[in-house]
Amino acid sequence: MLVKRTMSKNVVSVSVPGNREKVLDLMRKENKAVLPVVKEDTNVLVGVITRSDLINNPDEEQIAMLMSRNLVTVSPDDDVTNAACVMIDNNVRRVPVVTDEGELVGIITSFDLVSKALTKVNVDDAVENYMITTVPTTWVNAPLNVAFETMNQFGLKSVLALDNDAKLAGILTETDFISEIEIISERSEHSSTVGTEGDKWSWDSTSVLYIEKNHLKFTDKVVGDVAVGNVEVANSKTKVTDCAKKMKSLNIEQIPVIGVEGDLVGLVRASDLIRALVE
Repeated sequence: MLVKRTMSKNVVSVSVPGNREKVLDLMRKENKAVLPVVKEDTNVLVGVITRSDLINNPDEEQIAMLMSRNLVTVSPDDDVTNAACVMIDNNVRRVPVVTDEGELVGIITSFDLVSKALTKVNVDDAVENYMITTVPTTWVNAPLNVAFETMNQFGLKSVLALDNDAKLAGILTETDFISEIEIISERSEHSSTVGTEGDKWSWDSTSVLYIEKNHLKFTDKVVGDVAVGNVEVANSKTKVTDCAKKMKSLNIEQIPVIGVEGDLVGLVRASDLIRALVE
């Protein structure tokens, strides 16, 4: 199967020059985690900007300074297995599709590969061979900033919420967090006194430096207020193809995995399952 038959053709993108507010508004409106960046008045791809870029650089305003220029792309005529290899090798979940002239014509994601390609093949291997076992968890009553920091420490895009009995109660993704934050600007004053030339009775001069810095501010909600409840799960022995079909039918990119005794043992993501296409 070719990339051009699997990719999304209606690509939401931003152009440079532009600012943070424009990107954030578009991400919220379109529910996108990543936006390709094209040169103004053209469709030539020049970068990619992610929600993580916005969150990790609250002081930067310009898209050109926030976006990544180290582009990883595929061609519309590539096979989907090549797209899967590119994602795996570069640890990314989506790749822009460009022509030989660098024009953006689509975007392909790990979810596209799972829902449109992996569901069409029979992989009997169990998801326990593809899932990640080191998964960030947090308490349902934890403040959002604490849960967000927990997720960040693991370098993942989601965190699982546990109830008072340490049982799975919900899941939060980066999308859930970004809808609950705003960028706050604060000014701090720093002064220093420097003695002037002359006798010891002369007035000292005072230098005042004002520093304005942006930072993230979360709402006062707790994890349980935001987390998606009634989480769909997979069994560790669930077949890869069956898990892929569940992801497609529910339109989700990740599923918590429980063991034979019902305990949480891992998390399987679309970006994990695409290894089955390559293998």
